[in-house]
Amino acid sequence: MEPEDRSAQRTRRRFARRQWARRWLSLRYVLVAVALVALVSTSVWLVFFSARLQVTRVEVVGNQLLSDGRVREVAGVPLGEQLALVDLSRTDARVGALAEVRSVDVTRSWPHTVRIEVEERTAVAVVELAGRLRGLDPDGIVFRDYDTPPADLPRIRPGAEAGTDALKEAATVVAALPDDLTARVDHVEVATVDQITLVLRDGREVMWGSAEESELKAEVVDQLLGAAPKAGTYDVSVPGNPTVR
Repeated sequence: MEPEDRSAQRTRRRFARRQWARRWLSLRYVLVAVALVALVSTSVWLVFFSARLQVTRVEVVGNQLLSDGRVREVAGVPLGEQLALVDLSRTDARVGALAEVRSVDVTRSWPHTVRIEVEERTAVAVVELAGRLRGLDPDGIVFRDYDTPPADLPRIRPGAEAGTDALKEAATVVAALPDDLTARVDHVEVATVDQITLVLRDGREVMWGSAEESELKAEVVDQLLGAAPKAGTYDVSVPGNPTVR
């Protein structure tokens, strides 16, 4: 074979290899695209249509006052719905509207569970409203009933002019009291938002005023109770200038 023929043959082979390489590159892009479409289609089918990812369980945690059944009923999560399609924000809003619930977190737990984590309110005092003994949380929210007054919670007695704001102020005062002082309080008399009085179990009274500077007032009361144990009234409404009589 002549040198010119061998050179032409090598050129044709190189050209053929380049052509094949270009075709394979194009084919590879097509194959990748097909694989991606197949993957996306399978994922969509699994998430939105497959029975493998449907809701089969609603888990409730953190609740004591509320039963699991009550939370599930209010949540309204339908079993058999695709887990991906559950409206978590609506479920959150429904459960969060319960008076006993301070906060709630609703999440998906794959492959088939909706998890509802509840933080319930905690009572710091009780108050009688419309003939019912109700629990009051630190934010002044009335959220539960009691058959009898709990021995460890002070009772709030609102006056005729004490509205919702006054109850909230009283709840803030009680929540700020140290445990040893709370244990000595029989009840809290509330006239207005800035006329709150603690009545101790031994009959002595502490004129508290409003909820402002409650931590400082508690410190001052502790000192006064020790320094003047025979006094009948302690006025700490202005904690920088307390009086005893």
